[in-house]
Amino acid sequence: MSTTQIASPRVALVTGGSGGIGRAVAERLGAEGMAVAVHYAGNRNRAQETADAITAAGGRSVPVTADVSDEGAVTAMFDRVQETFGGIDVVVNTAGIMLLAPLAELDLDDFDRMHRTNVRGTFTVSQQAARRVRPGGAIINFSSTVVKLTLPTYAAYAATKGAVDAMTMILAKEMRGRDVTVNAIAPGPTATPLFLEGKPQQAVESLKNMAPLERLGEPVDIAEAVAFLAGPARWVNGQVLYINGGVA
Repeated sequence: MSTTQIASPRVALVTGGSGGIGRAVAERLGAEGMAVAVHYAGNRNRAQETADAITAAGGRSVPVTADVSDEGAVTAMFDRVQETFGGIDVVVNTAGIMLLAPLAELDLDDFDRMHRTNVRGTFTVSQQAARRVRPGGAIINFSSTVVKLTLPTYAAYAATKGAVDAMTMILAKEMRGRDVTVNAIAPGPTATPLFLEGKPQQAVESLKNMAPLERLGEPVDIAEAVAFLAGPARWVNGQVLYINGGVA
């Protein structure tokens, strides 16, 4: 177990923290006693609602904004978090987009959009996190179970998440001697707008029944795993954790 003295209170930055899984993660980390910076890209009101919910529960939280693919904007966001809370201990990259089509039919502009957010965005945020997270901290990226499931229409999205897997495992080794863990969470089908949008009910039911538990995941299920990696899981490092109810 790490002997590093962890700062108290700890500070977390959650990208994509204004809704869906990101909001559940931000609120759970707030409940764990962390001060939470809630990142948003375009909807400040939703980020403020998340921050207000954390504050109402007795925590500390502020909304912060950046285009995660923009190096300068991400640097400024990290600066603000450090200036507001005095440091950073946990960085969670939930920000991402999913655009589906058969590989032969996918508009390459859509592929580039996903790559810019899911790959470049994760890389840019992870780069700042690697430079700033304090000893005893954690960097947690977001992959996806579809990397293993190889479902039709998911080729481009899964490709971006495969890239996240690779950079996560390599960064964990590059952080040698820093006492900072680096892992990825790979959710399965989870009841969020990102997942449900545009899917017919029959498709949703089919995906739900893939899990032995016969339900979709909920954002709070994923947030539990993030809280584990952000807190007590100091010997889990360089891993991709599949949080999917047994789908794969």
